Amino acid sequence: MKFLTRLRLVATLAVLGLQAQAQDIGTLLKAADRFRMSADNLQVETQISVFNSDGTPDKERRYTVFAQAKHQSLVLMQSPAEKGQKVLMLGDDFWLLMPNSQRPLRITPMQKLLGDASTGDVATMSWADDYTGALVGEERCGDASEGAAQQACLHLSLNASRKGVTYQRIELWLGKARREPIRADLYVQSDKLAKQARFVMDKPAAPTMMTEMVLRDQLSNHKETRVRYLSRKERSVPETWLTM
Repeated sequence: MKFLTRLRLVATLAVLGLQAQAQDIGTLLKAADRFRMSADNLQVETQISVFNSDGTPDKERRYTVFAQAKHQSLVLMQSPAEKGQKVLMLGDDFWLLMPNSQRPLRITPMQKLLGDASTGDVATMSWADDYTGALVGEERCGDASEGAAQQACLHLSLNASRKGVTYQRIELWLGKARREPIRADLYVQSDKLAKQARFVMDKPAAPTMMTEMVLRDQLSNHKETRVRYLSRKERSVPETWLTM
């Protein structure tokens, strides 16, 4: 009986440990999300620039993103080549609306906007709502190639908790002291490493928000794509904007 009691105690402690870890992961992701999205409903002016492997500029486009609560987003394409096109995200569903068509086209969050920036990269700005995972441990991190100082980081291994996400798995590194995102390895459904991301903060010594996400392709062209957040302001859009 004592042996069975001990087994039950060990099992109970293991379950409680897993629950506590899951709760801790949620807390860490919410803290990291605050550097990406400062409110539930935002208007974010976004610029995407693509650079060739030798560092020369390739293409550049502008987007207005209305990131709203409850997994809803509207992306308005502002550059002349795409003017009038829209991407609508409603939960797990993504739709492309063309200016001269009455029928929206269903797309995936992996649909490319420009370079290696996909619709999901621009339309979604929350990890806490989309991923669960585990804390791997504490490591030193930082992009030495960019001259960034190495710092104490928390390494999180994340798995998608719903289907409408861009990446099925993310290896994410957060600053230990402030929980700001430092870098991430982004894996697609086949568990291939598709991209590596580096996150640029407004004030490296005392960060308050992310100003840029740098994506490096790992599958094909090895170009670099920079997603810059030119401005953010709190804004709730009318419900009619979020319907097709």
